Amino acid sequence: MLERLDYFNQFFLIIEKTSFKGQLDMLETIDDRYKTLEKSMKKLGYDKSALIETLHTAQETFGYLGIDTLKFIASRLKVPYSKVYGVATFYNYFMLKPKGKHNVVVCMGTACYIKGAEKIVEIIEQRFGIKVGETTPDGLLSLLSARCFGSCSLAPVIICDDKTKGKVLPENTLCDIEEMIK
Repeated sequence: MLERLDYFNQFFLIIEKTSFKGQLDMLETIDDRYKTLEKSMKKLGYDKSALIETLHTAQETFGYLGIDTLKFIASRLKVPYSKVYGVATFYNYFMLKPKGKHNVVVCMGTACYIKGAEKIVEIIEQRFGIKVGETTPDGLLSLLSARCFGSCSLAPVIICDDKTKGKVLPENTLCDIEEMIK
């Protein structure tokens, strides 16, 4: 990973010192996602204050924020890796691991919690052998939680692959999920 990061750093130092003309062949050898991220950072003037926007772009581009991506951002924005990692782990939106093919998000807001969200999470964790924030080893399912969906009248609420399900009963949760991942 570090060799790859060093390669990108060296490549972009060359690009900074020269014009893009004549560099297209070199650009083709680089992962297009890094080119997209680099264009975004350049558009923002490599400004340190654009860290969160850059992280959003990286997550949209890669699907998650891997360590090599975080190090790349740190080097390009000239901020310590610890700061980039700190921001990425502070905000709930950012994922440091790839999400599964299917995603279940359980609302843990007050209304949902009182009406059994914790039990729903326990059932899913036991059945699939993962904890909140994890993905099954086969990459099929990720279990996530959120503070509140704003659908308190439907409590407890889960979102299965962007489909909201309200008044979920713990005993029916697994049926819904297993149907989704078929």
